[in-house]
Amino acid sequence: MKILCLGFAMLLAIYAAAQTTSPQKIGHANWEYIFSRLPEYKQIEHELGAFEAQLQNQLKLKSQELGAKYKAYQAMSPDVPDAIRKDREAELAYLQDNIQKFQQEAQLSIQKKQADLINPVLAKVGKAIEAVAIENGFSYIINPQMVSGGDVLLFTDEQYNISNLVLKKLGVDVSKLPSSAAKPH
Repeated sequence: MKILCLGFAMLLAIYAAAQTTSPQKIGHANWEYIFSRLPEYKQIEHELGAFEAQLQNQLKLKSQELGAKYKAYQAMSPDVPDAIRKDREAELAYLQDNIQKFQQEAQLSIQKKQADLINPVLAKVGKAIEAVAIENGFSYIINPQMVSGGDVLLFTDEQYNISNLVLKKLGVDVSKLPSSAAKPH
């Protein structure tokens, strides 16, 4: 009888443990899809387009100036003194370098402008994904559309983070780590 009661108690404990362990819910969110449907998207596209057009116009003016000065250089008569010819060549080289530097700086400016415009929206989307995940009991939200090295996991429930357990397994006493280092991200 004692064995029967003990066996029944063990079965009851196993059943209770199985009932309290809920399965992990995993969802996915497509950043590109979400972002492209936000009202801010068209505004960002418009601002970036206008900024790029402004830079393109500036580059066009610089290129036209270089083209005009090159034509003038080619039209110089053969009897122009070498000092003047070398001066014009130096001026052409300077303008060419200036255009190349401008192109590089313009590319960096476009990237910075894009980041300045997009990052606040991405942060807003990230907070919304986290809120939806928590409200709906998701353990993980993944990004199925990996674009330009983005995050695979958009949300994780920290109760499933095993980083400190792995450190313990490796012999690291996590209680002796600084508080910021002991908290896994």
